[in-house]
Amino acid sequence: MSPLRLLFVASEVAPLAKTGGLADVVAALGAQLSEFGHDVRVLMPLYRRVRESGVELTAVESCQAIPVQLGPRQGQVSVFASTIKETGLEVWLVDCPELYDRDGIYTQDDDEHLRFAVLARAALSVCQHTSWSPDIVHAHDWHAGLLPLYVKQLASWDDLFKRTKTLLTIHNIGYQGIIEASKINDLGLDDAAHMLHQEDLADGRINFLKTGVMYADAVTTVSETYAREVLSDEHGMGLQTALRERGDAVHGIVNGIDDQEWSPELDRYIPQHYSKKTVADKVINRVALLESLGLKPAPHGPVFGIVSRLAWQKGFELLPGPLADMLGSHDVRLAVLGSGEEKYEKAFTELQQRFPGKVCFYNGYSNKLAHLIEAGSDVFLMPSRYEPCGLNQMYSLAYGTIPVVRRTGGLADTVQLFDRGSGKGTGVVFDHFDEEALRRALVYVLELWSDRAAWKQLMSNAMSQDFSWTKQARLYETLYARLCGCGGAAGANGASDGSSDGTSEAEEEACT
Repeated sequence: MSPLRLLFVASEVAPLAKTGGLADVVAALGAQLSEFGHDVRVLMPLYRRVRESGVELTAVESCQAIPVQLGPRQGQVSVFASTIKETGLEVWLVDCPELYDRDGIYTQDDDEHLRFAVLARAALSVCQHTSWSPDIVHAHDWHAGLLPLYVKQLASWDDLFKRTKTLLTIHNIGYQGIIEASKINDLGLDDAAHMLHQEDLADGRINFLKTGVMYADAVTTVSETYAREVLSDEHGMGLQTALRERGDAVHGIVNGIDDQEWSPELDRYIPQHYSKKTVADKVINRVALLESLGLKPAPHGPVFGIVSRLAWQKGFELLPGPLADMLGSHDVRLAVLGSGEEKYEKAFTELQQRFPGKVCFYNGYSNKLAHLIEAGSDVFLMPSRYEPCGLNQMYSLAYGTIPVVRRTGGLADTVQLFDRGSGKGTGVVFDHFDEEALRRALVYVLELWSDRAAWKQLMSNAMSQDFSWTKQARLYETLYARLCGCGGAAGANGASDGSSDGTSEAEEEACT
């Protein structure tokens, strides 16, 4: 495949600015595609925290004091480059102190919509000022949701974007960027009101994410199951109709994981490295985890781990009852790392108080402890209500830490129920979102734990999985090629799906 020019636009990129998995995905996918030989440009805002972090910033000479106009507003932005040392990926940061010099990455300010509309429009201005014509503009989540429409507007008069295709990735459909329709002038779309969703406008709102769904040449979600779920009334969160109307343009591609950062053989945060062949050494990390958290040593049962935002999405209301029953009747341990909604913090605090020496709740976040929990736990709990993709279940598989997950979204795509008869499967999966289903899953975990041959096989199966970005990025590469008319009939999963992407025979020949 010939190298492609790929423009990524996102609100956060790890490690420069991160609040969740979005930042990890953008950084890792961009780095892997760059390693494949593609010309990748990643743009994000230059937040105050990035400037104050001490990272080296180099001015992009052709992109200083670029005028950006949205409706009646006209301002200037400048661009600085920073290289991520671990991967060599260069990130371009859009500097506009009026919008980005604030305490947080995200705000509740009245101009939040303008902060990301400017990011999207500035990204395209950067292309114009560098005479760089992207083959693909890859917009990530609602913050970049206006990009597909902006590209179509520019393509009508600027040859730079005549062949540019757009891809929108929905990382979490629960966040859509909905604003009052009265702010349309702020977006530079007052002359394009007819191109926005008319029912939304009539109801007094504009939806960034829905606009992206309407105009992107393709839409992806971060797992195949989630791509199907968001078409339903239950999971579509108001976008199901718009997504259904896109038909075969909607794809699901499971996220990858950074197998250099999350590897039991390489992990710089754990006391003992191990592999599938030396998995017995995992117990050293188990001992270290319990010691570091002040938990009673050497339990006869498994150590359970949780690393998560404590949010409604994650389904933690299912845990207190079943966990209390298990902690009261079995010699097990529980290590929890996370923070979030008060009711979940309170629930884990109460478990810790009720079972001293058996439960530790670390309220907050520690990257070192997150790695130690993955390496030192025997079981990882993810009872999510919904999960677009999830990363921790894939980290857990890599570390031989058995995931207990609900069959939803990316969890359904990455974890298969272990069958003791056939010896196949990688974890424990339950279907219904209720305490009884979770309780049965925990009972099955304890049964498997007592069958050491089965548990050994289960760990081996888990550690044999490959969710590296080396593999998953190829699926994006295939989809990019299809959009550009260079990819034949291969679908996003690498197989022919018989769908049409609108590529003409002339375009196919032009790429051969």
